[in-house]
Amino acid sequence: MAAQDVLGQTARLASSSALLQVLFRVVTFGLNAFTLRYLSRELIGVVNVRLTLLYSTVVFLAREAFRRACLSGSAKRNWTKTINLLWLTVPLGVFWSLILGLVWLHLLEVPDPSVVPHYQAGVVAFGLSAIIELLGEPFWVLAQAHLFVRLKVIAESLSVVSKCILMVTLVILYPHWGLYIFCLAQLLYVSVLVMCYVIYFVMFLGSPEATKKSFPVARVKALLPSFVEDETFVNWREARLTWSFFKQSFLKQILTEGERYVMTFLNVLNFGDQGVYDIVNNLGSLVARFIFLPIEESFYVFFAKVLERGKPVKDQKQDDVAMAANVLELLLKLVLLIGLTITVFGYAYSQLALDIYGGSMLSSGTGPDLLRCYSLYVLFLAVNGVTECFTSALMCKEEVDRYNFVMLALSFIFLCISYFLTHRYGSVGFILANCFNMGIRITHSTHYIHHFFRESTHRPLRGLLPSPALLLVYILSAAVTTFSEVLFCCDKGWMARLIHISTGALCLAATLVTMFYSETKLIHFVRSQFLSRYLKKGT
Repeated sequence: MAAQDVLGQTARLASSSALLQVLFRVVTFGLNAFTLRYLSRELIGVVNVRLTLLYSTVVFLAREAFRRACLSGSAKRNWTKTINLLWLTVPLGVFWSLILGLVWLHLLEVPDPSVVPHYQAGVVAFGLSAIIELLGEPFWVLAQAHLFVRLKVIAESLSVVSKCILMVTLVILYPHWGLYIFCLAQLLYVSVLVMCYVIYFVMFLGSPEATKKSFPVARVKALLPSFVEDETFVNWREARLTWSFFKQSFLKQILTEGERYVMTFLNVLNFGDQGVYDIVNNLGSLVARFIFLPIEESFYVFFAKVLERGKPVKDQKQDDVAMAANVLELLLKLVLLIGLTITVFGYAYSQLALDIYGGSMLSSGTGPDLLRCYSLYVLFLAVNGVTECFTSALMCKEEVDRYNFVMLALSFIFLCISYFLTHRYGSVGFILANCFNMGIRITHSTHYIHHFFRESTHRPLRGLLPSPALLLVYILSAAVTTFSEVLFCCDKGWMARLIHISTGALCLAATLVTMFYSETKLIHFVRSQFLSRYLKKGT
């Protein structure tokens, strides 16, 4: 597949995934606002922090390394061996579910049964849901490698909608079920997700469309583990790369979910405070989840397909190098401007957003300061997602192994800083520690990118430099909106709130107009790659 075709399909995958994440997050936030009126903060804290951490840890440790290794390189490979390797995620998931389940049941603080009953059933259900989801891993990787955009969108949309319908119904009819509601909803979510992928491939394989596309897997039976005579069970190169990524994924999970591990294992916040923190954290991560994550996942595939892992820039195809450098520069500029916009406007509108969303329970206390800090953290997330996606797609096994030692040291420092800052500043300390963590990771990734392109004429890191005019508008917008918040927000009535919102809207409009005229290359990239198919439908 030509590099230009890969870029087009990757951009469509990213934009479709972004729309999917919009749906997912909007529904989730609406669901949180709804459940806050029926269930206790303590129950939400146990589910959204303690049990969700168990589920995400099992899934991440069992599959992340396999995904990274099996999506590297061309889609043309011995898929029988790759599928065999991917099925190893299931026994690995069973292992982690058992080990971590015992830790969650016997070593961690158990919630008061009078406040949060059925905790043991919750641990079992969330651990089981992780194993069920891993059953669909070979199907997911096969679809992702061949850029099946609609399948991912439909599967995740149906699973999210099914989960939400069941949860809302049970919360209204049987609120006394408590934790059982979340257990049933989680099991339904993963079951629908896996079944969508299975049903699709059962219908797709052997069809005229599959034959026309010369799809490498011809029968459904080929998606199951199988031995090939006189050949190894797995591709040992992929297996060794998986092991390298596994060591890295273990550390990356600690860095990604560090604050939840500190809350869970060190008991620095009670379950009620954990619930509030998680709600504010989800609100703050809205754009990070529905824009940055799809871009990172989709363009990892692009860079892995266009450039060859472990080769220096002079040994790569120079046309592909030029395209990759151009795309990397524009992606960095795109996420940087999104992050700056959120940082500037998030500071002055955090308290108002929390007051509208959750009332005084969220807008009083540390809630606004927490969301303001998260607005800054989003900027770090934006840059790190793209730079780390590029380095992960290009690093050879030895480089991955060296990076693992960096991650090990960083993990230890991060946990220590999280514990110290949380005792000093409360939940805000988690966000400050995350900013430090992301800053170190960005430094490593940008150093790798600079080193990779130093023997070429391309300088993609220039994407981290916004135009002077746009930077000036950002500074003026920050000053005006902060002054507006002091005058009009948030206890002076709805008319004052509307004036504050109108002030922000005018500043945002001025920012977008300046962006449109000063970043013409970026605007063309977004229109041609991300919005092209939607613009065509509208004409």
